[in-house]
Amino acid sequence: MSSVEFEDGAIRIDAGIVAEGFGLEPEQLRQLLRAARITTRHERGVDEDAGRHRITFLYGRRRLRLMVDGTGTIIERSHTDSDEAD
Repeated sequence: MSSVEFEDGAIRIDAGIVAEGFGLEPEQLRQLLRAARITTRHERGVDEDAGRHRITFLYGRRRLRLMVDGTGTIIERSHTDSDEAD
């Protein structure tokens, strides 16, 4: 599996990548996702960003953002521990 897969409108991401971004074990991540304590947002690029995706995970005041190209390769990642807007 590449880092991120797109299939039938769904996105699959290796749990280890997201867990590492938050300093969690993959099973902790799964529990938090099931409890809706971690949420996600997906945005598709337009114009000069066409073919790219921004996937953001929110956990309390923490944010993990992944920029992904059309092949599922993560081309940029960032994280923050505050809820300030960019």
